Amino acid sequence: MEVKKPTSGRRNMLKGAAIAAGALSAPMISRADTVSLRFQSTWPAKDIFHEYANDFAKKVNDMASGRLKIEVLPSGAVVPAFQLLDAVNKGTLDGGHGVLAYHYGKSSALALWGSGPAFGMDPNMVLSWHNYGGGKQLLEEIYKSLNIEVASYVYGPMPTQPLGWFKKPIAKVADLKGLKYRTVGLAVDIFTELGASVNPLPGGEIVPALDRGLIDAAEFNNASSDRILGFPDVVKNCMLQSFHQSGEQFEILFNKAKLNALPAELKSIIEYAVQASSAEMSWKAIDRNSKDYLEMKKQGIKFYKTPDAILKAQLDAWDKVVAKKSLENPFFKKVMDSQMEFAKRAGQWQNDYMVDFKMAYNRYFSKKA
Repeated sequence: MEVKKPTSGRRNMLKGAAIAAGALSAPMISRADTVSLRFQSTWPAKDIFHEYANDFAKKVNDMASGRLKIEVLPSGAVVPAFQLLDAVNKGTLDGGHGVLAYHYGKSSALALWGSGPAFGMDPNMVLSWHNYGGGKQLLEEIYKSLNIEVASYVYGPMPTQPLGWFKKPIAKVADLKGLKYRTVGLAVDIFTELGASVNPLPGGEIVPALDRGLIDAAEFNNASSDRILGFPDVVKNCMLQSFHQSGEQFEILFNKAKLNALPAELKSIIEYAVQASSAEMSWKAIDRNSKDYLEMKKQGIKFYKTPDAILKAQLDAWDKVVAKKSLENPFFKKVMDSQMEFAKRAGQWQNDYMVDFKMAYNRYFSKKA
């Protein structure tokens, strides 16, 4: 039988197969080829938020199999919390973990990813608006207008934040008048409208300021963070439920040039790590927040529901604030209009479809008379 010599095309195909086989048996990329990125969070090292930043980094590092390594530093290691965006933009840091409300000084519109009632959307709905309702494109447009060269990944829908920690429970709107209070983002404007004297301190500075009497009251975020940061050690009353930050998200930032220099597969790993981290953060928050809530009750902390009159006053104040900001900043109005359009549709669906879970919970766990 005659053995045919491979044609030119067939020789190339066999050569390609041999190269592919060699690639499969090749050793892992050496450590010398590892791309290392230096990140900073806007949170103290002990805070659960810094843990979320590390959770994201671990997912990327594990999936990248030595080709990419993200190191996360705590707030203040390189720059103060509120300077994270500038540091990532300039390349002082390769990336970071924070919230958009911290960039409020750049554009008031950026705070709309965290501050205010979001037209009745819960945190997960706000994230849905960002990914599917035009929010992502608007955020990119705002950063471009500010000449900020970063890639932003919004993720991690946070539970509704408490009204805050007070030396005395707040019973009526008038109790907020003249109160030295800490918050951030557009919540600054809400509480200013309600008569408070507001100081937007970063997370690590709040409890020391409360302890020294520099502020009378403060909000940060959730049961786990509040407990870890030491709120129960200096204040014994916490007011639950508020519209000032009822749908906030986290933000993972990358210097755009550093991100664009990565191979496509590493960029994909980052994108999918964001999505996985968003889900894990949501689940972890339920577990940890509920445990820390019970632990603080055991410590003797008294929790009160924020009176409806105060919640309504927040909405009234919000309407005044956004009317003014919409006139001052065209991007603010664009984001508000986009959120409203999405919320009207998604909110109607959710409100009509979702059952009242309190009915079932109360059936099995409410105290019997």
